[in-house]
Amino acid sequence: MEITVREAGTVMVLDLKGRLDLASGSRLKEEVKKIFENDNTQIHLNMSEVEFINSSGLGSLVSIMKEVRLLKGRFTLSNLANYVEEIFEITQLSHIFEVFPTEQEAISSFQAISSN
Repeated sequence: MEITVREAGTVMVLDLKGRLDLASGSRLKEEVKKIFENDNTQIHLNMSEVEFINSSGLGSLVSIMKEVRLLKGRFTLSNLANYVEEIFEITQLSHIFEVFPTEQEAISSFQAISSN
């Protein structure tokens, strides 16, 4: 899996490309830990190019979400492929994660909350 990290205002955006499984999930968690070390807890994953996810990948996302919540941060996802979105629905994770249709909508939601 390719992981690209970039800033969008105060939000750290991670673009994911490839398969999200046990190995890549561990790498993703390490990337997020590096972001935490810089005192940033606003994380967004753009999953537009995630072509496969399994239970280990889902577990990694849940683990990241728990860490973000412990740090009083926020964690969003966007651009889920139909296959990935279906897995989120079946597992009921769509009720736990903040999932947005587009990255722009997710980033805007961070700005809306911070302006309140």
